[in-house]
Amino acid sequence: MKKQLLSSVLALLSLTGLAQKPEDAVKYASVITAEGLKQKLTILAGPEMEGRETATAGERKAAAFIEEHFRKIGLKPGNGDSYRQPFTVYQDMLSEKKLMVNGKNYQWDQDYSFPMFMVSSGNWKHNSVVYVGNGTKDSANNVNDFAGIDVKGKLVLIADVAANGKSLNTPSMSKMTLLRGMGAAGLLMVSSDFPRKTPSQLKGRMSIKAPAATAGSNDNGFITGMISPEVASALVGRTFTMSFAEWKELPKGTYVSETQVAAKKTTEALESSNVIGVLPGTDKKDEYLFITGHYDHLGKIGDVIWYGADDDGSGTVSVMQMAEAFAAAAAKRKGPRRSIAFMAVSGEEKGLLGSEYYSDHAIYPMDKTTANLNIDMVGRVDTERKTADTLNYVYVIGHDKLSSELPIINEGVNNLYTQLVLDYKFDDPKDKNRIYFRSDHYNFARKGVPILFFYDGMLQADYHKPTDTVDKINFPLMEKRVKMIFHTGWEMANRENMLKRDTPLNMGSR
Repeated sequence: MKKQLLSSVLALLSLTGLAQKPEDAVKYASVITAEGLKQKLTILAGPEMEGRETATAGERKAAAFIEEHFRKIGLKPGNGDSYRQPFTVYQDMLSEKKLMVNGKNYQWDQDYSFPMFMVSSGNWKHNSVVYVGNGTKDSANNVNDFAGIDVKGKLVLIADVAANGKSLNTPSMSKMTLLRGMGAAGLLMVSSDFPRKTPSQLKGRMSIKAPAATAGSNDNGFITGMISPEVASALVGRTFTMSFAEWKELPKGTYVSETQVAAKKTTEALESSNVIGVLPGTDKKDEYLFITGHYDHLGKIGDVIWYGADDDGSGTVSVMQMAEAFAAAAAKRKGPRRSIAFMAVSGEEKGLLGSEYYSDHAIYPMDKTTANLNIDMVGRVDTERKTADTLNYVYVIGHDKLSSELPIINEGVNNLYTQLVLDYKFDDPKDKNRIYFRSDHYNFARKGVPILFFYDGMLQADYHKPTDTVDKINFPLMEKRVKMIFHTGWEMANRENMLKRDTPLNMGSR
């Protein structure tokens, strides 16, 4: 197999006239060093960037850092006369909240919280609460906690006591759906998770689509909240806090109490941007290769920063370092033939927002984009990988999709220059992690652009934790991976023809 691939790539290289000068690719790949990667990542994943959450001051600092690098090495602005492609993100904010029982005000996160994805705006007043135990309705097992109880227009209280004697600590979508269908006015669930150890979110998911009108009246609002045992006990007339064992014994039915619940959810329009620098090509400058990595991460809560060194500081500085290598080659009239767009993408952690915006508002034609090389987490060793090659591998996603030429080029240059183990396990359509759909390459692929996604496989250890820090990065391994991606990009940017689009996508839909 390796001999066949090597012969194939040499044949492809000969078409471009580069096969006789592999020393050019090696020379400019040497610009990519462990020290250069570390220097940039120490800044990008440092405390000043505050975790780079989308549409925050920390992310704007990161964008400015990337833009300055693109300008310094001589890349052209990627969006007219600007290095930024701005876009608006919309986010729901819980600006007001209130819970009062029998004249006593209770405190957010000490006694109650409203899940952002379930709460509506409104002001609800009730003179009673209907307690329905676990709130189970299961005809197959002959269980009906609602037997003889009318919940229409009423506030419903559920103590979903688990086998360990504690209450479930997350809201139940199935119970909420059931109660909505029965015409209930709202749902309060008893939770043992008070006071909260981690602050409840006051912000909803971000979207690049302008929201429809927010529900703001009692006619169509449905309140869902989690409450402490103290609040729940007050709702059923107790002056002491009931244990969860006592909740199991409490009779179902209506209990008199005065309850006032209020919430106000507003939508804010925030600004973010992709950062794009372009290295113009020579004789094929109207065709494009995109090299991408997302520079946003999860931000900070209080004084705790989610640094995002691997996710995806590693990919972002890889893009920056490869841009430097290609620019150095261009300065010596060594290509590239095609234009290369280096794009640091925003909003990936919020649902691939920046790449979705780019793909729907493409600056350069998608049908003239030969491929997208996307880099998201290439700095670590997968803690679940137990094979002997843990210091010499990278996961490659997309190799057998959209273009039959992807593995020929990628495997060929890897055999010639870097000899990494290319692992394709995440290309399996049955991959339970659905990695193919979880980074920015997907929005190029859905437009038909062949993609390769390079990834270290880190889904455990420090993934999406504040401990994803620069000191955990294996920079020698990262350098080797980035050089392999550089060589892949070099061939794609300099070969005679754009990549064929001749292979169906076998992964289903997102």
